[in-house]
Amino acid sequence: QMPVVESGGGSVRPGESLRLSCAGTASVSHIFGRLDIYWYRQAPGKERELVAIGFGNGTINYGDSVKGRFAISRDSAKNTVYLQMNSLKPEDTAAYYCNTRLGVSHDDWGPGTQVTVSP
Repeated sequence: QMPVVESGGGSVRPGESLRLSCAGTASVSHIFGRLDIYWYRQAPGKERELVAIGFGNGTINYGDSVKGRFAISRDSAKNTVYLQMNSLKPEDTAAYYCNTRLGVSHDDWGPGTQVTVSP
């Protein structure tokens, strides 16, 4: 069973916002608040890019390309981490993935959720 599953992608225009969700599954329900959650994205023909990390200890890191525009939050009661994406640009278009540290290490990914930003 996958420990976390991403959702919430869609198609928006430049400058608009979108919120992605990373939901913990039953396998991690009792430890979700302590999990380090990694957000990645990958566009066709490009390498997978680290977007942001929400560590279980509360620390949050953002990639340079999204600093000031994206924000991670966590609702442990709902076993969900959110990625708020503001001021979206066409270059943000990609499949977005959330993952645990172990999943990243083992190159074990879910299906992703597509974000498309276009006029």
